[in-house]
Amino acid sequence: MQKGRKRNIFVAATYAATLLLGLILGQNYADQERISSGGSLVPIGISDNAYKIQQVVDLISTRYVDSINMDSVQNGAINHIISHLDPYSLFLMPNESQTQTEILEGTFEGIGMEYFNLNDTLLVVGVITNGPADKAGFKVGDRILKISDKPVAGNLVSKEEVEKLIRGKRGTEVEMFIQRDSIALPFPLKAKRDQISVSSLDVAYMIEPTVAFVRIRRFGLKTAEEFRNAIIELKKQGAKNLILDLRDNGGGYFHIAIKLASEFFADQRLVVYTEGAHEARRDYLSESKGNYANGKLVVLVNERTASASEVVAGAVQDWDRGILIGRRTYGKGIVQELFDFSDGSTINLSIARYYTPLGRSIQRKYSPNWSNMQDYASMYSGLWSLDTTYAHGKSYQTGLGKKLFSGGGIVPDLLVPVDSNEVSIIYQDLAQSSLVEQFVYSRFTKKLPAYSIENFLQGYTLPNSEYSSFINFLNQRGVRLSARKQIDLHDLIQSDIEALLGRYYFGREAYFKVKNRYDFFIEKALQQLNTQS
Repeated sequence: MQKGRKRNIFVAATYAATLLLGLILGQNYADQERISSGGSLVPIGISDNAYKIQQVVDLISTRYVDSINMDSVQNGAINHIISHLDPYSLFLMPNESQTQTEILEGTFEGIGMEYFNLNDTLLVVGVITNGPADKAGFKVGDRILKISDKPVAGNLVSKEEVEKLIRGKRGTEVEMFIQRDSIALPFPLKAKRDQISVSSLDVAYMIEPTVAFVRIRRFGLKTAEEFRNAIIELKKQGAKNLILDLRDNGGGYFHIAIKLASEFFADQRLVVYTEGAHEARRDYLSESKGNYANGKLVVLVNERTASASEVVAGAVQDWDRGILIGRRTYGKGIVQELFDFSDGSTINLSIARYYTPLGRSIQRKYSPNWSNMQDYASMYSGLWSLDTTYAHGKSYQTGLGKKLFSGGGIVPDLLVPVDSNEVSIIYQDLAQSSLVEQFVYSRFTKKLPAYSIENFLQGYTLPNSEYSSFINFLNQRGVRLSARKQIDLHDLIQSDIEALLGRYYFGREAYFKVKNRYDFFIEKALQQLNTQS
């Protein structure tokens, strides 16, 4: 997503794309500072008609018939302007900006507990090891009855209200009454809020005796460091080959993607370069002596692999460093830079485009009439990832003679066809409805199993009787699958249920280990590693 730089909006107002925004807010931006690690933006003059915007704001605030919230008017005006730029430039309100920062930095102030609203009861489904909740004695399976003085069991309490009750300033305490094993504890559990760190690596483990598997959720502030530490540990366990899973990775910090790509090269290489109308070309080189510069490498990508993760995939492919397996990536090749307003709101403004080492443009085409007020998640399409429009773009050749194409997104070396069942509307609706979670948490959470995670991973398979119970569960809630669909979706639903069980019983890592047992992408990756000389 970003180049990792933040500059105050008071500075940015003299620059082309943000000039009008400054005028809308009626600020005088006299001071111009340059706080940047690279590239330059060229100031431009104010257009002759720009004063009209300021006059409208002044007229409304001083002469309009009713009293109105000018903040709301100004925010609406900003959104309107930003919506006419590109799909990725965004205006974020203070709470949205804070949430984005927490996600990318991988930290927030809380107690380190995950819960699920099951029949109007908050069920604890995850506790971070050595976090405040863990230290206070919370366990997976606890049901929360009351938070402070607020009863939450049997009440329609919104997610936002629950988070407000649980989260808070570091060092403050939250008190909860819980039910454990169907018995209400006579005393509350008290957890002192602290800074919680969440890894951006979903899982890192040895999937086969010599093959390591690492899945990266996003490129956050600590991703490169976490990956480096994981690789060092996995090599100690015998890793000679690596499957790097960047599927569904929507990007993150640009400079962190450069650091991560550096792990795959022994010397300095061009990883990516950026260029824009007001940004001169800037090359980004890898650091030397990467911790995984020599082993075999497979990178998994799909239609939701975007931005910073496409930078890594493009560098690996252009330098023939590894094999890309999956589906054509999303094609988000525009650099955003963060500009802050004094009230905590933020503009993510597109300032340049990404180009791979061979000069391929990552950015897919988008309509000039695009409005980013649309839900651009709808742009995700597995079918789009398999089209052949890329073949009409400029062609490039790698050192090993592979022919690559520009024109948006990264086309993998080995394509994995779309599973029509997985992209079907009925399965997508089911996945988004939380019905699978409701079934699992209502049926399998009475007590934790006595067996180990190893036994679970090697030996547990959902019985057919439980799958039938799930179909009945759906029927009772008005969701009916035809006999054909019950067969078609069996493996997908079975995998989802088993993975949720693994996560509930043994933690987040187990979820991905279970999912990987049925994963065709990983099957192809292992086959490729075994056939490579």
